[in-house]
Amino acid sequence: MTGKQGRQWRSMCKGLVLGTLVTSCMILLYCLSTPQIHYSLPEFPVPYSCAHRPAQLHSKPITNSSQKTTGQTCVPKVDIMFMKTHKTASSTFLNILFRFGEKHRLKFAFPDSRNDFFYPSLFERSQVKDYRPGMCFNIICNHMRFNAPEVAKLLPMDTSYITILRDPAELFESSFHYFGRLVPFTWKIPGDDKLTEFLRGPHSYFDPEGFNSFYLKNLLFFDFGQDNTLELDDPRVEEGIKFITDRFQLVMLVEYFEESLILLKDALCWEMDDLLFFKLNARKGSTVSKLTPELRARALEWNAIDWKLYQHFNQTFWKKVHAYGLDRMAKDVAELRRRNAEMASICIEEGHAVEAGSIQETAMQPWQPIGEKSIMGYNLKKNVDKAHRKLCRKMLMPEIQYLTELGVNLWITKLWGRVRDIINW
Repeated sequence: MTGKQGRQWRSMCKGLVLGTLVTSCMILLYCLSTPQIHYSLPEFPVPYSCAHRPAQLHSKPITNSSQKTTGQTCVPKVDIMFMKTHKTASSTFLNILFRFGEKHRLKFAFPDSRNDFFYPSLFERSQVKDYRPGMCFNIICNHMRFNAPEVAKLLPMDTSYITILRDPAELFESSFHYFGRLVPFTWKIPGDDKLTEFLRGPHSYFDPEGFNSFYLKNLLFFDFGQDNTLELDDPRVEEGIKFITDRFQLVMLVEYFEESLILLKDALCWEMDDLLFFKLNARKGSTVSKLTPELRARALEWNAIDWKLYQHFNQTFWKKVHAYGLDRMAKDVAELRRRNAEMASICIEEGHAVEAGSIQETAMQPWQPIGEKSIMGYNLKKNVDKAHRKLCRKMLMPEIQYLTELGVNLWITKLWGRVRDIINW
């Protein structure tokens, strides 16, 4: 058999193997991902707070917008609901939460067998690992489709509700890249530039009842448990935005991530040390589609509800920044950047992220989209001093590996990861 024939046979066999594996695993995962049977759980009063060992939560002085100490003190808030939206730097923030929770020995409400709460089905308390009515949880932060009544029955009454949004045009581009191959209606889009082709005539391709179609229209609104297919002038859109406004004390913005963290520190009485981060799950630049002004306008029009949601919270965000004090904010952001740069010089080999193929440790490999390896990661410096070694590893650790270290059973996620690895082979 010639070399050319051998390559053809290898390619054909690989295609047959991949097709069989993908079909089988998709059927299995679909069955496992279907919503659980809902059953009535006994009701127990939710405690006001699940904060523990208050003596270990040291108070700190409060400063005002003039950077003067008021004489008052605050205690760090540890009961937190983080609504993890898709493609919004939420994995970076999750790493911050994981480290904060470990530092204060807090109890997380984690999913069981996978890294989300049976998304896209609405959240149910029964999806929490080892849940029993009356249990005390401090933090819930994995992907879910928000269901306020069920969350309220799980978490204490003093819980701080936090979330994060992203410019909907940029979010749509990222979601199309990351999830597009999982949305069957995209398979019939012709040409190599499927994003552009779709935005030129989305109604020709979009199927609101199609499998995973929610990933490609008003994904933010959908994540909050709302109907992402409503017309913009439907009164339920305003009602949904009001509902989110009333429920969440802080809505952060990806485009102003550091400013968002400073507002978080102020709202939750945290320390600057609690905010240190490295950007996780970043895509390499060559895979990012640069939206022309025309395509950006089309993306915003197609995701009009998300755009309205974002504009609303952009206004509330800057009101909070002005209330905090512009000079004070600039000073604190500069300090956070200085501290992050210092940690990068201590922890990261060559001081920056590298492509997946250049990551030396398997334990540091981030989760990749189907069909390519576009998500970058880091190499830990080999001679990190003992004082920083543990913190450096935690800050660089991808979400899936960190969840495993925290004791979450991710067998479904890992099975799907094996399928992805084969597809990316």
